[in-house]
Amino acid sequence: MAIQHAVLALLARGPSHGYELKGAFEAAVGPQWGPLNIGHLYQILDRLSRDGLVVAERQPQPVKPDRVVYEITADGRTELDRWLTAPSPRSGGFRDDFFLKVTAAARSGQATTVRTVLANQRGHLMRELRNLDGLRRQADDPVVRLLLSAAGRHVEADLAFVDDAEAALLADGGATLADLAARSPAAAPGRSPAAGSAGRPKAGSTEDDGPARAAG
Repeated sequence: MAIQHAVLALLARGPSHGYELKGAFEAAVGPQWGPLNIGHLYQILDRLSRDGLVVAERQPQPVKPDRVVYEITADGRTELDRWLTAPSPRSGGFRDDFFLKVTAAARSGQATTVRTVLANQRGHLMRELRNLDGLRRQADDPVVRLLLSAAGRHVEADLAFVDDAEAALLADGGATLADLAARSPAAAPGRSPAAGSAGRPKAGSTEDDGPARAAG
């Protein structure tokens, strides 16, 4: 997420100092974002200053330590315009922790594991959706309401994926899961079902032991 561009947008309205920018950012994006770390904000301001997109001026104060006020430059306004007019790609692509969790559960071949993963995620998403809806109803700022609505749309899409995963993996009585488990490296031909995680047979078994051979 390009927070530096959001900072440029705030500075385009006029010069400001760090804590003032922090408050303005949090008020602008609403409660679903969470508080902006002031240390991270100063790192962003330092980077913008090094890149020539803002200039910093130290202003003395009678009692408190000197205050550093930041102002956007002409190059900063050009970069802000470029960012505003460019489309926004997905920041994380399609790499997602839950997708990896579904992948691991599906390839385990265990329907109970898949059901648990999907049920836990569905419950979490439903709670998140209710929380976002409550925040949206309380918001006075129309832009904040819009952002909360957008966040809710993302959660609804995630819920739809949970439904898709349930239909794709559990609707056929376990046939799909069995097929996925059979394709996994641990089930490759020539390996015993009793093999350990490294693919070596357990003590007392041989590579030639078939699944139907009784231990003698």
